[in-house]
Amino acid sequence: MQLIQRLFRDHPESVGETYLEHWFQASYFGARMFLAGLACLIHAVIPCLFKTTGRAAISELHSKMVLHRTKQTD
Repeated sequence: MQLIQRLFRDHPESVGETYLEHWFQASYFGARMFLAGLACLIHAVIPCLFKTTGRAAISELHSKMVLHRTKQTD
């Protein structure tokens, strides 16, 4: 049981989330980063496309991950 606790619960609890809440948040972040990365690769080839997508994604994710969690754990 301790292995289960360590693998699936310790980290989510350390950031104030249940396993399921953490799964949804991490999945959202991963999908958002993946799509922003694709936009950046397209921007590299066609510079007039997706000019602010990467910056916007980084700002959004930083706000949700760092600023939101800081408020939650205070």
